[in-house]
Amino acid sequence: MKVLVTGGAGFIGSAVIRLAVSRGLAVVNLDALTYAASLENVASVATTPLYAFEHADIRDRAALDRIFDAHQPDAVMHLAAESHVDRSIDGPADFIETNINGTFNLLEAARKYWAGKGRPEAFRFHHISTDEVYGSLPADPSVKFTEETRYDPRSPYSASKAAADHLVRAWHETYGLPVVLTNCSNNYGPYHFPEKLIPLMIIKALAGEPLPVYGDGSNVRDWLYVEDHADALLTVLQRGETGRSYNIGGNSERTNLELVTALCAVLDELRPSTQPHASLIRFVDDRPGHDARYAIDASRIAGELGWRPSVTLEEGLRRTVQWYLDNERWWRPLLARKGAGERLGTKV
Repeated sequence: MKVLVTGGAGFIGSAVIRLAVSRGLAVVNLDALTYAASLENVASVATTPLYAFEHADIRDRAALDRIFDAHQPDAVMHLAAESHVDRSIDGPADFIETNINGTFNLLEAARKYWAGKGRPEAFRFHHISTDEVYGSLPADPSVKFTEETRYDPRSPYSASKAAADHLVRAWHETYGLPVVLTNCSNNYGPYHFPEKLIPLMIIKALAGEPLPVYGDGSNVRDWLYVEDHADALLTVLQRGETGRSYNIGGNSERTNLELVTALCAVLDELRPSTQPHASLIRFVDDRPGHDARYAIDASRIAGELGWRPSVTLEEGLRRTVQWYLDNERWWRPLLARKGAGERLGTKV
């Protein structure tokens, strides 16, 4: 099986590629190498005959047609996206162009290729999305996002991903393109770009800098270890029902303050300082339109495909902190990139 992975030099995409190659799948990594991407993320598999790289942008339709013709993939896993909510508040145009127009281009290139191959039913277009398309949940722990939850995006990022989800479903219903969709909760783990919450907190804590937490830290997220997510994505790709959506979560809801405090406790143990790292926590002005709570009901993927997360949040945080301690040579050069290590989106 040969899989075309878009955004394969990014955080989640690279985890998918590393796992897919380890399982004997051939992979074509299509990536534009924007600010958050790094080919070091896939260096461990880059020299194997199962891996190929194409430096291209999903907004470039001609490049997509060439890549489909050259590599003849059996499936597409579409992860390429602008994904940082704060950046979408400061500059929404890139999110519209990449997440909506780019997805349209990829769907059309995939449809042309699929039709030219005789419309094989075994072909799959797997669109990877986010739980943020569902909007915000009340505090009631019994209420969670299901695959039937009404879409209610609140940020330019989530609105662009919601639009992309609708395009993928439309291409299935209108043209018969064999698609599967997944919506995941917040990911964390190795190779996470330093501007995102968990790596940002780790790196700032190591430097003894203030740890900025939005509002009063009460916003709730469900956290999913990235390698668990990669396993779920391959499971859906290979065994999911065409036209169906699957929610993927980590069963690990925490407030932002609870999460940062837990990170600080791990750092206190693995890299002790003269004072507890939690003393660095500072509350800052909240993000505009900040959703109060996300929580995933992942019973469909568990019941139909037998997938469940294997890494607890406690173990995953420990693994993640240790990885950042051991891989300073990976993250330190990234801090020089535009915006890395900063919280954006506070201007309106």
